[in-house]
Amino acid sequence: MRSIWKGALTFGLVNVPVKVYSATEDHDVSLHQVHAADGGRIRYQRICEIDGEVVPYSDIDKAYDDGERTVVLTSDDFAALPSERSREIEVVEFVPTEQIDLLTLDKAYYLEPDSKSPKAYVLLRQTLEQTDRTAIVRFALRQKTRLAALRVRGDVLVLQTLLWADEVREASFPVLDEPVKISSKELELSASLVDSFSSDFDPTEFTDDYQKELRTLIEAKLDKGEAFDTTETFGEKTDAEGGEVIDLMAALRASVEKSRAARSGSEPAKKDADADTASAPAKKKPAKKKAS
Repeated sequence: MRSIWKGALTFGLVNVPVKVYSATEDHDVSLHQVHAADGGRIRYQRICEIDGEVVPYSDIDKAYDDGERTVVLTSDDFAALPSERSREIEVVEFVPTEQIDLLTLDKAYYLEPDSKSPKAYVLLRQTLEQTDRTAIVRFALRQKTRLAALRVRGDVLVLQTLLWADEVREASFPVLDEPVKISSKELELSASLVDSFSSDFDPTEFTDDYQKELRTLIEAKLDKGEAFDTTETFGEKTDAEGGEVIDLMAALRASVEKSRAARSGSEPAKKDADADTASAPAKKKPAKKKAS
């Protein structure tokens, strides 16, 4: 893992240097948009509404618009804000853990001690465990002031950002205001049903079935030949770094063939692949989609 932020966790006069890491990651299949007729890649460009020119990301600033006037805010403006310059995660209070509303929990981060001696880190961790308390902290990250809950997970301190009170909607459903009569027998049967489903929660027993099915579908289409050559879907475009995409694809193909040859121990496969590449035409018309 690579740390995304460095700072110091402070409570009272105790200062705990820490590194911050994202505690979660996204494993969803990455999809992009294409033209249904020929599979060509759909791209979005940042175009200035005044001169109609494509603007590189490095030349883009943020702005506030009140409907009549626009105030442009540069990266230097944001960096000058006192909260943004601060590298402190300040403990403001310790609260009973059960008082943290699960609805307010947001992004989770791991904290790693960033000093030669982790004594202060371990002291805070053991204190939270012994008192059964959760620390409420305040800090600034990515141009936003954050409120977070600091708790213990195993041997690691976890920082979990909290939604602000005005970001959580109040639920008001008039139908729930009507009196409802529940018989003791109904409650008994319902409790019995709960008991029949009772178990200890193990998150590793659950998988994302939709993503598994999506990957299976993609593999099936690849096996049936229902796919375009990726270079054809890009046309003559270049990638974000400025290099030709077709060069990247050639490098990837060469790497795949080399890996296959190494596993099979047959060098002719690589030579045949090189020969096919050399004899292939420079451009091919986009292949028609086969019916599913």
